[in-house]
Amino acid sequence: MTTAVVGAPGSARRYLHSLWLLSARDLRVRYATSALGYLWSVLDPLVMSIIYWFVFTQVFQRGDIGAQPYIVFLISGLLPWVWFNSAVTDFTRAFNKDARLVRSTAIPRSIWVNRIVLSKGVEFLFSLPVLAVFAIFAGATAGWGLLLLPVAVLLQVILLVGLGLLVAPLCVLWSDLERTTRLILRALFYATPIIYGVADLPGVFRDLAVFNPLAGIFTLYRVGLFPQEWDTLAVGVGAAMSVGILVLGILVFRRLESAVLKEL
Repeated sequence: MTTAVVGAPGSARRYLHSLWLLSARDLRVRYATSALGYLWSVLDPLVMSIIYWFVFTQVFQRGDIGAQPYIVFLISGLLPWVWFNSAVTDFTRAFNKDARLVRSTAIPRSIWVNRIVLSKGVEFLFSLPVLAVFAIFAGATAGWGLLLLPVAVLLQVILLVGLGLLVAPLCVLWSDLERTTRLILRALFYATPIIYGVADLPGVFRDLAVFNPLAGIFTLYRVGLFPQEWDTLAVGVGAAMSVGILVLGILVFRRLESAVLKEL
C-alpha cells in the first residue's frame, strides 16, 4: 500500500516524496528550536538592508547607487542572496552531517543536495511578503517584469543544484574546502550586484560582472520593480552559466560519488 502512495523504489515519485520529507524535516527542526520561527527567515536580510540603507543614504548620501526606493532595491537583492549563501554554506557539510543515512539508504545521493535547495527555497518564498510590504509602503511601482520572478527562481534552483553537486562531494574529500567556500562567499557578496546594480559599475568591471551568474538572476528578481535594471547580456550569460554549472555538477558528482561513500 505504501508503494502505491509514494511510488515504486527508484521511481521519480518515490524520489520526490523522499525529497519533500527530508526538506520538511529540516524546516521543522529549524523552527521547532526557535521562538521566533518564521521571523528568522526575514530578520537577517531585513537588518542587513536597513544597515546598508543607513550607510549609503544617511552617512555617505550616495543617491546614485542602485535605484529608488533604495531600501526596496536592497531587499530585492538580499533575500535571494540569503537563499544562495545559506544553501551553499550547508552544501559544505551536506554528506558529513548525515553520513550514516547517506551510506545506508538506497535513495540517490543527490537528494542530500536537493533537500537543502528545496528547504532554503521554501524559506525564501516565505520571505517574499516582506519585500511586497516594503514595496507598497515605499511607493515602488510594479511592472510586467514581475512575471519573470518564476524564471529567476528556476534559474537560481538550477545554479544551486549544480553548485551543490560540486561543493558537497569535494568538501568530503578535501575538508579545507569548507572554510575556503565561506571565504569565497564573503568575497562573492561584494562581487554580486546586491548593494549596487550592474549599471553602477565603471568600465571593465561592468563587463566582468555579467559573468557572475547571480548578476543575471538578480536582474530578473528586480526588473518587476525596477525596469531600468534590465540587462539582456547579464540575463543571457547568467542563464547559460547556470545550466553549464548544473551539467558540470552532474558529471563531477557521478565521478566522485563512489569515492565519497568510501570516505564517509
